[in-house]
Amino acid sequence: MRRIFPPQVSPRDSDIAEELTWRDLAELYAYPSASPLWVRANMVTSADGAATIHGRSAGLSSEADRSLFALLRSLSDVILVGAGTARAERYSAVRPEEMLPGLRDERVPPPAIAVVTRRISLDLASPLLTAARAGARTILITTEQAPAELRSEATKYADVIVAGDDSADLRFALHALADRGYRRVLAEGGPQLLGELAADELLDELCLTISPLVASGGAGRIAVGNSAAQSGRLALRHVLEEEGHLFCRYTRRRPAIA
Repeated sequence: MRRIFPPQVSPRDSDIAEELTWRDLAELYAYPSASPLWVRANMVTSADGAATIHGRSAGLSSEADRSLFALLRSLSDVILVGAGTARAERYSAVRPEEMLPGLRDERVPPPAIAVVTRRISLDLASPLLTAARAGARTILITTEQAPAELRSEATKYADVIVAGDDSADLRFALHALADRGYRRVLAEGGPQLLGELAADELLDELCLTISPLVASGGAGRIAVGNSAAQSGRLALRHVLEEEGHLFCRYTRRRPAIA
């Protein structure tokens, strides 16, 4: 993987961009140390804007994208995902062996997964809940609309945050995660969740992989919703490239949540 923006200006520069090591990448994607809470999203799209192929994002990915996916997970405290994406992508609890070596203290558990699910529309016996390690229990972000018996059943394997009456209040949920020590947030979708984070101005950073494919068809965008787009422009921090895949990192000019 090589950096193509911003241009390299060191004395070692040449016409060919220097290959980045994993230590270089970890520095490029490090969470801001001064921010009490930082919400990063990681998404992939085709060159013509499709968020999935045949309903899943895997067809847009590459070996480099999957490696960056593992890197971003290794740097995070918690992975935020919508229930629809958790079902479609067959999420399971993160295992320690999935973490890249040297990026986490070996005593620190892998990142927890927090699922936004208004009515707890999940299989409570799935590995997403039952395979979670001690110290990294899956978290369900739900609402008062979730049946009380489901909320009670879920607490056998997961922590439950009730974050609203009819729809999940993501600002409340993010502060509740921060209060639990989960301040480096990695949102992995889906489009509805990303759209809500953007509309509520809760998104600090977008890591976007652009796959060199034309998907066509009726696939949706990486963010959907009825609200207006997030106010303010994003700043492009860097662009990396490998085998035609572009890895773009954008940030807001100020933190979304102080």
